[in-house]
Amino acid sequence: MDWLALVLAGCFEIVGVSGINLINKSKSSMRGYITLAVGFILSLSCLSYAMSTISMGTAYAIWTGIGTVGSTLLGMFVYGESKEWRRILFIAMVLCAAVGLKLIA
Repeated sequence: MDWLALVLAGCFEIVGVSGINLINKSKSSMRGYITLAVGFILSLSCLSYAMSTISMGTAYAIWTGIGTVGSTLLGMFVYGESKEWRRILFIAMVLCAAVGLKLIA
């Protein structure tokens, strides 16, 4: 259950980051501020729950990895950011590092 909470925490971080993007596009958008707040509140709540049994270093690395990869993919496929091969290579490296941490934790 803790690993599920950690994955959800990473997914909610992506929601929070998309709120930041909404705010940047429309400064007066209340929707962006609500998305940001709800996303990060749920993300940190799930992260806190997951850290009750998962070590802090592993949980934080997995959480930020999911957020980084997810936000990058969101930017690439939803907001039309570059899909250059080097970006994809580094996303793969982040994923490999997260799996490696899970294997040794």
